[in-house]
Amino acid sequence: MEKMGIGIGIIIKNQENKILMLLRNEDAKKADSDMRLEGTWTLPSGKVKFGETIEEAGIRKTKQECNLDVNKIKVICVQNDVNEYAQFATFGLIAEDYTGKIKLPETEELVKYDWFDINKIPENTCIPTKKILEKYINNEFYNG
Repeated sequence: MEKMGIGIGIIIKNQENKILMLLRNEDAKKADSDMRLEGTWTLPSGKVKFGETIEEAGIRKTKQECNLDVNKIKVICVQNDVNEYAQFATFGLIAEDYTGKIKLPETEELVKYDWFDINKIPENTCIPTKKILEKYINNEFYNG
Protein backbone atom coordinates (compact mmCIF):
# COMPACT_ATOMS: atom_id res chain seq x y z
CA MET A 1 0.00 0.00 0.00
CA GLU A 2 1.58 3.26 -1.10
CA LYS A 3 -0.92 5.69 0.40
CA MET A 4 -2.70 6.05 3.70
CA GLY A 5 -6.06 4.34 4.03
CA ILE A 6 -8.95 5.23 6.30
CA GLY A 7 -10.12 2.48 8.64
CA ILE A 8 -12.57 1.93 11.48
CA GLY A 9 -12.82 -0.33 14.51
CA ILE A 10 -16.08 -0.50 16.44
CA ILE A 11 -16.64 -1.29 20.11
CA ILE A 12 -19.85 -3.24 20.69
CA LYS A 13 -20.79 -4.09 24.28
CA ASN A 14 -23.25 -6.72 25.44
CA GLN A 15 -25.52 -6.60 28.49
CA GLU A 16 -22.69 -7.94 30.67
CA ASN A 17 -20.55 -4.96 29.55
CA LYS A 18 -18.18 -7.23 27.58
CA ILE A 19 -16.84 -6.27 24.17
CA LEU A 20 -17.21 -8.24 20.95
CA MET A 21 -14.00 -9.37 19.29
CA LEU A 22 -13.37 -11.42 16.16
CA LEU A 23 -10.45 -13.77 15.47
CA ARG A 24 -8.82 -13.49 12.04
CA ASN A 25 -7.70 -16.56 10.17
CA GLU A 26 -4.01 -17.47 10.71
CA ASP A 27 -3.52 -17.77 6.95
CA ALA A 28 -2.49 -14.33 5.61
CA LYS A 29 -4.37 -14.74 2.32
CA LYS A 30 -7.56 -15.86 4.03
CA ALA A 31 -7.29 -13.19 6.75
CA ASP A 32 -7.36 -10.53 3.99
CA SER A 33 -5.71 -7.72 5.95
CA ASP A 34 -3.59 -4.94 4.45
CA MET A 35 -1.76 -4.62 7.78
CA ARG A 36 -1.18 -8.41 7.98
CA LEU A 37 -3.21 -8.96 11.14
CA GLU A 38 -3.68 -12.69 10.59
CA GLY A 39 -4.16 -14.81 13.71
CA THR A 40 -5.13 -11.86 15.90
CA TRP A 41 -8.27 -10.76 17.71
CA THR A 42 -9.81 -7.55 16.46
CA LEU A 43 -12.87 -5.39 16.89
CA PRO A 44 -15.31 -5.49 13.97
CA SER A 45 -13.30 -3.35 11.58
CA GLY A 46 -12.42 -2.46 8.04
CA LYS A 47 -11.81 0.21 5.44
CA VAL A 48 -13.95 3.24 4.72
CA LYS A 49 -15.19 3.28 1.13
CA PHE A 50 -15.07 6.40 -1.04
CA GLY A 51 -18.17 8.55 -0.40
CA GLU A 52 -19.02 6.77 2.84
CA THR A 53 -19.07 8.47 6.26
CA ILE A 54 -17.07 7.02 9.15
CA GLU A 55 -20.32 6.02 10.88
CA GLU A 56 -21.73 4.41 7.70
CA ALA A 57 -18.54 2.35 7.40
CA GLY A 58 -18.95 1.15 11.00
CA ILE A 59 -22.56 0.15 10.37
CA ARG A 60 -21.67 -1.65 7.12
CA LYS A 61 -18.64 -3.51 8.49
CA THR A 62 -20.49 -4.63 11.61
CA LYS A 63 -23.27 -6.07 9.47
CA GLN A 64 -20.76 -7.73 7.09
CA GLU A 65 -18.50 -9.19 9.75
CA CYS A 66 -20.94 -10.30 12.45
CA ASN A 67 -24.49 -9.79 11.15
CA LEU A 68 -25.41 -7.18 13.78
CA ASP A 69 -27.30 -3.96 13.18
CA VAL A 70 -25.77 -1.16 15.25
CA ASN A 71 -27.49 2.02 16.39
CA LYS A 72 -26.42 5.24 18.08
CA ILE A 73 -22.93 4.92 16.69
CA LYS A 74 -20.35 7.63 17.38
CA VAL A 75 -16.67 8.37 16.82
CA ILE A 76 -14.66 8.12 20.04
CA CYS A 77 -11.04 8.36 18.86
CA VAL A 78 -8.64 8.56 15.94
CA GLN A 79 -5.14 7.16 15.59
CA ASN A 80 -2.31 6.62 13.16
CA ASP A 81 -1.77 2.90 12.58
CA VAL A 82 1.35 2.06 10.61
CA ASN A 83 3.55 -0.99 10.20
CA GLU A 84 5.82 -2.33 7.46
CA TYR A 85 2.80 -3.33 5.35
CA ALA A 86 0.34 -0.42 5.49
CA GLN A 87 -0.71 2.85 7.08
CA PHE A 88 -4.22 3.81 8.17
CA ALA A 89 -5.88 6.72 9.90
CA THR A 90 -8.13 4.59 12.10
CA PHE A 91 -11.30 5.89 13.71
CA GLY A 92 -12.51 4.15 16.86
CA LEU A 93 -16.29 3.94 17.12
CA ILE A 94 -18.74 2.78 19.75
CA ALA A 95 -22.25 1.48 19.22
CA GLU A 96 -24.59 2.23 22.09
CA ASP A 97 -27.08 -0.36 20.90
CA TYR A 98 -27.34 -3.33 18.56
CA THR A 99 -29.85 -5.89 17.36
CA GLY A 100 -29.55 -9.26 15.69
CA LYS A 101 -27.79 -12.54 16.27
CA ILE A 102 -24.07 -12.90 15.60
CA LYS A 103 -23.21 -14.89 12.50
CA LEU A 104 -19.74 -14.79 10.96
CA PRO A 105 -19.54 -14.37 7.18
CA GLU A 106 -19.25 -17.34 4.82
CA THR A 107 -15.68 -16.29 3.98
CA GLU A 108 -12.69 -17.73 5.85
CA GLU A 109 -11.43 -14.29 6.92
CA LEU A 110 -12.87 -14.59 10.44
CA VAL A 111 -12.86 -17.91 12.28
CA LYS A 112 -14.33 -17.18 15.70
CA TYR A 113 -15.96 -14.53 17.89
CA ASP A 114 -16.15 -14.04 21.63
CA TRP A 115 -17.02 -11.47 24.28
CA PHE A 116 -14.23 -10.18 26.54
CA ASP A 117 -13.87 -7.98 29.57
CA ILE A 118 -12.28 -4.80 28.23
CA ASN A 119 -9.47 -5.13 30.79
CA LYS A 120 -8.83 -8.83 29.98
CA ILE A 121 -8.40 -9.01 26.23
CA PRO A 122 -6.37 -11.82 24.61
CA GLU A 123 -2.61 -11.37 24.29
CA ASN A 124 -2.85 -11.83 20.52
CA THR A 125 -5.11 -8.79 20.09
CA CYS A 126 -3.98 -6.66 17.13
CA ILE A 127 -2.30 -3.35 17.90
CA PRO A 128 -4.95 -1.11 16.25
CA THR A 129 -7.64 -2.70 18.45
CA LYS A 130 -5.46 -2.39 21.57
CA LYS A 131 -4.95 1.30 20.83
CA ILE A 132 -8.69 1.94 20.37
CA LEU A 133 -9.49 0.18 23.63
CA GLU A 134 -6.75 2.07 25.52
CA LYS A 135 -8.08 5.39 24.23
CA TYR A 136 -11.62 4.41 25.21
CA ILE A 137 -10.56 3.36 28.73
CA ASN A 138 -8.52 6.56 29.17
CA ASN A 139 -11.19 8.78 27.58
CA GLU A 140 -8.58 9.99 25.09
CA PHE A 141 -9.42 11.10 21.54
CA TYR A 142 -5.95 11.41 20.01
CA ASN A 143 -2.44 11.41 21.41
CA GLY A 144 -0.23 11.69 18.32
